[in-house]
Amino acid sequence: MNSILRAVAVYVFLLFVVRAAGRRTLGEMRTFDFVLLLIMSEATQNAMIGDDFSLTSAALVILTLLGLDLSLAAAKRRWKPLDRVVDGLPTILIESGRPLEDRLAWARVDLEDVLEAARRSQGLESLAQVKYAILERNGDISIIPADR
Repeated sequence: MNSILRAVAVYVFLLFVVRAAGRRTLGEMRTFDFVLLLIMSEATQNAMIGDDFSLTSAALVILTLLGLDLSLAAAKRRWKPLDRVVDGLPTILIESGRPLEDRLAWARVDLEDVLEAARRSQGLESLAQVKYAILERNGDISIIPADR
């Protein structure tokens, strides 16, 4: 029972931490971010199973995490406000070539990230060529080019 409670606590904690870290953090994972993720997973494992390394404990933790995740997915489908709280909404970062500084700061996105996405996805060279840059729910930046 202790492993189940620990798994629930870790799941809820990680849900809040990942949400607070922002979409951009997970959307553009770099090498150090991956190493940090591995360290976090090791610490999380210890927090969930403690000194009990039995197969039963591991199975209970895995089933608990999967059950929580499936339940959260079902709840998000049923109650859209929960979906918005957990996964956020797409955010417009650039409108008609004009950076929306408060949204860029809130999303922790640099103009360089937007320009890189514009170059990569549309072959654009400047913000003036961007009608909209949108930070998607998964952390990707979508670019809609201005009319030519």
